[in-house]
Amino acid sequence: MTALKKYARLEATGLWRQTPEEQRREVVVSIGDATLVISSMNDTALTHWSLAAIERAGSGDDPATFYPDGDPGETLQLQADEAQMIEAIETLRRAVTRSRPRPGRLRWLGAALSSTAVVALVIFWLPGALVDHAMNVVPQVTRSAIGNELLARIERVAGPPCQTPETVRPLAQLAARTGATGGIAVLRDGVRTSLALPGGKVLLNRALVEDYEEPDVVAGYILAEEVRRANQSGLRDLLSSAGLRASITLLTTGRMPERALDRYAETVVAAERPAVSDSELLDAFAQAQLRSTPYAYAQDISGERTLALIEGDPMAGQSPAPIMKDADWLRLQAICGG
Repeated sequence: MTALKKYARLEATGLWRQTPEEQRREVVVSIGDATLVISSMNDTALTHWSLAAIERAGSGDDPATFYPDGDPGETLQLQADEAQMIEAIETLRRAVTRSRPRPGRLRWLGAALSSTAVVALVIFWLPGALVDHAMNVVPQVTRSAIGNELLARIERVAGPPCQTPETVRPLAQLAARTGATGGIAVLRDGVRTSLALPGGKVLLNRALVEDYEEPDVVAGYILAEEVRRANQSGLRDLLSSAGLRASITLLTTGRMPERALDRYAETVVAAERPAVSDSELLDAFAQAQLRSTPYAYAQDISGERTLALIEGDPMAGQSPAPIMKDADWLRLQAICGG
């Protein structure tokens, strides 16, 4: 789109709020790849609005107020002195409108073929394309917010994560060693073993820290979640299961539908975790400089099903640095109060 290239480097400041209850905050507005990018003053992306789904409240109002289609509660205000950005948004909105196909006189057969093609496009291509697009444009802050919303739903059944002042450091050490950048939460119930949420947080069942004598086992579960995240992130899994409307809602409003979050939270905690290949898992153990043998025997006490993880242990015959001190491991084992 020629108009999009013209405004590619344009920036402006405005006032944005995500909900009517929140206070407006000063933000930087720029034109992205088919999106309007709203960032904090320190250049952290807060949300993306699809240029094809931006509406304006009124026409000649000052300040000019825009919102994503379907969510008038989230607003962006631009003062009159940002006339160039206001003109750019209006120009792009008009360009999108002009580019939309207009109905004409078609013969019945042509109309039927066109309708069939559109339906096939919507069913087979569009959902995957929207998920791919969302994975490219949804910022980390939005992914973390979605992960926190899912955790809140899981907490309704499992209760809040276990935590004590003495376990802050052991959890941080465990996260640093395994690459769990979103942090770790230990739950009394609610997850079978481990679960990685959108945004990077890893949930652990208390049994993983209470039932084993060394932290290498729970570290292996976290590494397995990180491998799953690399293969299919939690957000992609959520969008793929939630359907087309959920992807559109996320792209236009920056939020997931409540029903989609409810359904996903109910199903993901009950489902078995997807299998990961031994080679990928061994690579993760090698990168973290951790032993794979303790994790292998935790999966199968006989070692028959996990022989590859035992024989391929990257730390076999070596003495890797401990994940944490024994005293810290004992504190972590008591995180849920016994």
